[in-house]
Amino acid sequence: MFQKKDGDGAVKRGDEEGKAQDVSAPPLKPFSRKGSHHAPAKPTGSPTLRHDIPRRGVESARRFDRVIPGESESRKLTVGREICLSGEITSCERLIVEGRVEASLSDAHAIEIAPTGVFMGSAEVNEADISGLYEGELIARDILTVRSGGRINGTVRYGRISIEAGGEISGDMRALSQAEAEADDAGDDAGAGAKGETPAPDAPKTSDG
Repeated sequence: MFQKKDGDGAVKRGDEEGKAQDVSAPPLKPFSRKGSHHAPAKPTGSPTLRHDIPRRGVESARRFDRVIPGESESRKLTVGREICLSGEITSCERLIVEGRVEASLSDAHAIEIAPTGVFMGSAEVNEADISGLYEGELIARDILTVRSGGRINGTVRYGRISIEAGGEISGDMRALSQAEAEADDAGDDAGAGAKGETPAPDAPKTSDG
């Protein structure tokens, strides 16, 4: 009797323990699911960020490289710091001086003297931008800009001029507008005289016919 009851009790206890396990099992499932979702997210996130960073850097460098060749297609000469250049410069569209240049520059579009640059000689350009030291003869047909800290010593001819606070010019200065106007008037008079002479031989030809 007692053994049967014990057996029954053991069976009942086993059933109760199984039920307890069944009851306790469901709450573990959401935790295991959450863990499975978070575990793969960590390794996948780190490599993507590492790959994105170098790609952006390479693209920015390539874009920068593309811009420089576009600008370098024009005839541009840059004299870097601690470089000395002397002689005659021709076939140069833009001259940028960061070092020291003793030369003559003609038929150029622009000259730019950096704060560390020194130019000694003569230059005839359309635009001149002076932030360093210029000594000699300078002709800027379009515009001359003297930046703060820029200095010009010598003979200066310009179409327009802009001097920032701190810029200095010493020497002979004169606007080109008057000289250009006189040259244009002389050219017009010469052209008119040439036109007046051409009809003279044509008149007798027509009359003879």
